[in-house]
Amino acid sequence: MYDDRRGRGYDRGPQEMHDVTCADCGKETQVPFKPDGTRPVYCRECYQKHRPQRY
Repeated sequence: MYDDRRGRGYDRGPQEMHDVTCADCGKETQVPFKPDGTRPVYCRECYQKHRPQRY
């Protein structure tokens, strides 16, 4: 039997996106999670500046 899921495990369907304002630059953007208000949310560009360093 051939499994064409390509390692995802299962198909979740389309991801719900949520409109947010970047906490750094104020730009309107969308994120794939519902922010709970306890942590800042960044646009893609600002997230790259704030992302933890990988070693």
